[in-house]
Amino acid sequence: MRVTKAVREQQIAILEETYRGVKPALKFRNPFELLIAVILSAQCTDVRVNVVTERLFAKAPTPEAILAMGLGALEEEIRDCGLFRNKAKNIMAACQLLLQEYGGQVPEDFEALQKLSGVGRKTANVVMSVAFGYPAIAVDTHVFRVANRLKLAAGSTPLEVEKGLQKAIPREKWSAAHHWLIWHGRKLCKARSPLCGECPLQQVCPSCEAVKGPGK
Repeated sequence: MRVTKAVREQQIAILEETYRGVKPALKFRNPFELLIAVILSAQCTDVRVNVVTERLFAKAPTPEAILAMGLGALEEEIRDCGLFRNKAKNIMAACQLLLQEYGGQVPEDFEALQKLSGVGRKTANVVMSVAFGYPAIAVDTHVFRVANRLKLAAGSTPLEVEKGLQKAIPREKWSAAHHWLIWHGRKLCKARSPLCGECPLQQVCPSCEAVKGPGK
């Protein structure tokens, strides 16, 4: 099927109706906790991250406290989160820069966020959107997959998909749509076994039959 502007508008409307009001799965109390949680979430489930951060923030809820722990102790606290050695180094370096340059506060600035170790465009977008309320679309694996399958925003890189989504979705809905796409990817449009038969978007999804395969 040809994905026209009208079809994209239908897709967005269905996503909004289906996932209206969904919230981030990561638990946090302030921008710093969100920043650390998103760094930890790389190749790790949000459920696992929440277990790790609850334990970590009970002992070290600030950049100063994390630095005081030392690298070895931090590694032990986040060991069950995957890639823990690299994440620990990034978190320590990020905390150091937060104290040196920003008075221990997470900067409310997209470019400044990306200067922190372990923070790329996706993480910076999440923090800007979720912590500070700026319109942003963070492209993780779920958003990338769903956007391409729907052809809501086709692209071979996360940046291409992000720019495509910014064009397709009204700016005032960017942050909410980011969560709609994530939850759709988690619940129905799964990587290996998408639940096309249960999907409310199947009539406006150009990948539906191709993804389901013959006879499914």
